[in-house]
Amino acid sequence: MQKDIILAIDQGTTGTTVMLIDKALNVLAKTNTEFAQHYPKPGWVEHDPTEIWSCTLKTIATTLAAAGVPATRIAGIGITNQRETTVIWNRKTSAPIHNAIVWQDRRTAPLCQQLIEEGRGDLFFKKTGLILDAYFSGTKIRWLLDNVSGARAAAQSGELAFGTIDTFLVWNLTGGKTHVTDVSNASRTLLMDLKSLQWDDTLLDILGIPISGMAGDQQAALFGQACFQVGEAKCTYGTGAFVLLNIGEEVRHSKNRLITTVAWQLNGKTTYALEGSAFIAGAAVQWLRDGLKMIKQSSEIEALAGQVPSSDGVVFVPALAGLGAPHWNPAARGVIHGITRGTTAAHIARATLEGIAHQVDDLLRAMADDFGQAPVELKVDGGACANNLLMQYQSDLFGIDVTRPQMIETTAFGAAFLAGLGVGLWKSQSEIVSTWKMDRRFTAQMDREHAQAKRSHWQAIVAKA
Repeated sequence: MQKDIILAIDQGTTGTTVMLIDKALNVLAKTNTEFAQHYPKPGWVEHDPTEIWSCTLKTIATTLAAAGVPATRIAGIGITNQRETTVIWNRKTSAPIHNAIVWQDRRTAPLCQQLIEEGRGDLFFKKTGLILDAYFSGTKIRWLLDNVSGARAAAQSGELAFGTIDTFLVWNLTGGKTHVTDVSNASRTLLMDLKSLQWDDTLLDILGIPISGMAGDQQAALFGQACFQVGEAKCTYGTGAFVLLNIGEEVRHSKNRLITTVAWQLNGKTTYALEGSAFIAGAAVQWLRDGLKMIKQSSEIEALAGQVPSSDGVVFVPALAGLGAPHWNPAARGVIHGITRGTTAAHIARATLEGIAHQVDDLLRAMADDFGQAPVELKVDGGACANNLLMQYQSDLFGIDVTRPQMIETTAFGAAFLAGLGVGLWKSQSEIVSTWKMDRRFTAQMDREHAQAKRSHWQAIVAKA
């Protein structure tokens, strides 16, 4: 039987999506399954790795059944994942020693601050391209080794394995035979030298992590959006908002507190990207739904926000898990400013969408300054990019064309493209470019003076967060 289908696994922060894609980019079936979020303490976020694995198996089976095709037609599997989420498990039993610590988790912020005060921040930035922050995996590993009974001794004796979610999935998919990651995930650990693409002994020693001997989700989205040329950029509107700019084959460090990351490695060549992350984007809409009960479904926010022509001066800074780039302030908290007796749920809904767009605008401006020029357009994906009001406001703020593809699940597509190139289903990146299809282009309509006034007001309120 011909092997002509790619199975793409997109293991995200709130659920697992599995797609079956053929060579012509027809989606034969797609299934999403959500899993539980755990918040044991304020600022702490955890997942049950065993649930993630069972959720993945269930979703694969459901998708194969929905497509009505046998697994024997699968030519390759592409995996993309929430990147910095950290798991440690027993090599013999494959059982996790603790819940996974999620990328949003802030429990290691004091350790990061301590290392910064010891003068270690510049060393980590120069070697890894990353800001020393609780966002990344390295300090999460340290916390698990220090706080789970017997973990450090077990690690030193070689009984434990660390991995981001890609590694954990491959370990289980291969029955514990394969313990691997790829450079795009490894570059998010605070442990890999960005130039040599090797684990760095100095950084490992600082964090007290023993090491004995896939594509991260946002890099996969950059690839899935066919941003193969230097200067091309995309933004994924998911739980958070993540902007990546292709900067080519040379490492370039940001002067605006963005991070430099590996985008992908193909045919021996490494492509790098500048990245800016807003920790809360779609999660702010979920908070309106689950916390404030303003809406019953996240998709209802556009209609609610559309009931008013403006936020009427209300500004929402969604710093519900601290502020990411370019601020890197784990202590920041959300602010809703400008409430009056006339403020309604519609004003707050509109301010929420505008707050998401303002965070992305901050990142785009930092990138333009670092790179010396602004991207010609911003390709967008992720669930919230279906929101036309948000996309138009995004275009208005920066004065940039925002283009949305027909298939907004580009993270899974990126994983599928990489897997397909690996097994020869597609012969080249140019073949992939020709398949990218636009759904809609948003062009700036707001007067630039008005847009600048909006930006200045936003900056003033961010300072209060």
